[in-house]
Amino acid sequence: MKIDIFGLTIEELQEVLVSKGLKKFRAKQIFQWLYQKSVFDFSAMHNLSKADIAILEENFTVLPREITILREQNSSDGLTSKLLLGLPDGNSVETVLMHHDYGYSVCVSSQVGCDMRCAFCASGLKGAVRNLSAAEIIAQVYLFNERIREHKQMVSRVVVMGSGEPMLNFDAVLGALDFLHREDTCFMSYRNMTISTCGIIPGINRLAEQGKPINLAVSLHAVRNDLRTSLMPVNKGFPFVDVIAAAEAYSEAGGRQVTYEYILLKDKNDSVQDAELLSNYLRYKHASVNLIPANPVPEQGFERPSKAAIERFVKVLTKNRINATVRKEMGKDIDAACGQLRAKFAKEQEKK
Repeated sequence: MKIDIFGLTIEELQEVLVSKGLKKFRAKQIFQWLYQKSVFDFSAMHNLSKADIAILEENFTVLPREITILREQNSSDGLTSKLLLGLPDGNSVETVLMHHDYGYSVCVSSQVGCDMRCAFCASGLKGAVRNLSAAEIIAQVYLFNERIREHKQMVSRVVVMGSGEPMLNFDAVLGALDFLHREDTCFMSYRNMTISTCGIIPGINRLAEQGKPINLAVSLHAVRNDLRTSLMPVNKGFPFVDVIAAAEAYSEAGGRQVTYEYILLKDKNDSVQDAELLSNYLRYKHASVNLIPANPVPEQGFERPSKAAIERFVKVLTKNRINATVRKEMGKDIDAACGQLRAKFAKEQEKK
């Protein structure tokens, strides 16, 4: 069976190459091709001999070459690309590239599916299948690096905000971020990395213990206990008041402002009273609110609030000195919400 070398450290790469008769110095060359040049075909690594390439092709694989693009959608403005990736074991995950004025960011998934069962999210429609490996998370970034290398660009920011709950796959997520931080890979600053959680407190605490300036985003979405529980069953195990306390402790430990994600759902959590209550819970916290007008998910029946309702909500938060922004919408015309493309593909396959 061939060994997949993608995501190995240079020391691990040296070991497996030497075990197949290659010189140790080849590891550095291959590492540079993979992670600085985003080249994944051994035959395109021009400073390797034909004999060495033959050994590599006989004994090793590179994960990005084993992944199939099942679906691709590109926004009409050319700023967003969404891929549904077919993994070697037959599972699929989504990843999104966004082009900003400051560079490129990628939203990566951490699990195949999701077990959090948030009522408004398509990712958890059929639960979680498995955790992704660190290599599978890294590959989501590098598949896009391969595409933009012709512009002499690399992804400079990553958000772990796709399908899955990152804190339930903590070791692989942190392993992937540490790998992307390496000087000989993306050399991405931890300050350009964000982990989003629905409120898994042990994970927030573990992240604080890391002492790395990674941005924390918390999916809050409601500050009425019964409503949040109905929208996010995780609230039963980790009540939002305790989640806010853990997030504030994370902020105090590392000096990083916490972002609270709040999806606005028509006639559910978008009233003036909801805005006032949210303000009360976040007052004097080192925090900001990212308001997300809902992308309609047909399977769940939620609607998007009116523009007036959104503006009214923002006005209340601003009045109460809560730093709030409405998320810039990117990819609204390409099934932008997490899990939508995967769910649509699964339905198509069931009909065949």
